[in-house]
Amino acid sequence: MGTSSERPDAGSAGPSAAEETGRSVPAPKAPTARTAPTAPTSLSPSRAGDFMTCPLLYRFRVIDRLPEKPNPAATRGTLVHAVLERLFDAPAAERTAPRARALVAGEWERLLASRPELAGLFAGEDGDAGGGVAPERLAQWLSEAEALVERWFTLEDPTRLEPAERELAVETVLDSGLPLRGIIDRVDVSPSGDVRIVDYKTGKAPRADYAAGALFQMKFYGLVLWRLRGALPRRLQLVYLGSGDVLTYDPTESDLLAVERKLLALWEAIRRATETGDWRPRPSKLCGWCEHQAFCPEFGGTPPPYPLVAGRELPLIPAPSGPVDPVPGERGRMDPLQQR
Repeated sequence: MGTSSERPDAGSAGPSAAEETGRSVPAPKAPTARTAPTAPTSLSPSRAGDFMTCPLLYRFRVIDRLPEKPNPAATRGTLVHAVLERLFDAPAAERTAPRARALVAGEWERLLASRPELAGLFAGEDGDAGGGVAPERLAQWLSEAEALVERWFTLEDPTRLEPAERELAVETVLDSGLPLRGIIDRVDVSPSGDVRIVDYKTGKAPRADYAAGALFQMKFYGLVLWRLRGALPRRLQLVYLGSGDVLTYDPTESDLLAVERKLLALWEAIRRATETGDWRPRPSKLCGWCEHQAFCPEFGGTPPPYPLVAGRELPLIPAPSGPVDPVPGERGRMDPLQQR
């Protein structure tokens, strides 16, 4: 996730986000298929990232629960993750690239059965999913997923891996009382007990100046696993299937303590916004990808009425001690992106 720019002053004469992106904004429509609004109860890496990118986006996703359409890239990521997890069900010697490619179609059918609306991603030109799937579009998309799966074999050797955990749901409550949760793609444990946390990314590796932001999620997982098991993870590893890169980072205790302070500061900001209803947009280049432009003031829209009771209080978390950086500093050892 890219680093977003700071929000300009309210009196700035600069162009609006709509003008900067050149996109037309549809008239707002009442959201449909919404679940009941709810106050934040915990932090996950994705939701922490949302708040850092744009507090209003966080509100739309966590409190308003506005629906979002599935998109091909995110769905392909879900499919590839499922294939890589399923491959480890096979004996080590059978974890081959042809076998992995063969899993793609079956895992897609499994995913489609659980989420029938995904068929709309590959509807015919009239856009009517009920009229059937366009075979050539689906075939191209599945081929792209197969290529990502096959590239993984140039980055890691699954015949030599025996993950301790796959798709591990983790949840802990910090001493401060802040609940943290997330899902870790893979946890490896060496014979000596060293822990490696691995995350698959189906996109391309970020530029060096964005590496710290990319590692924030991994440090979050490192903190949670450290608090749960009492041992500092030895290595954090990002596997970028889109570009064939591997980024590794060896965290220190001070690294993860800095992440903890950052999360406490984020939660305090979320708590204040929840109580006051003051969720401000933060324009950035990412606005062009946002599905909620029709409700965003930066695009001339109006957010839905705030659904929570004014003055509602979230659990008060003690203020963090020590410095808190916008993105925790790199104090551990990071290997450069390894081209494979």
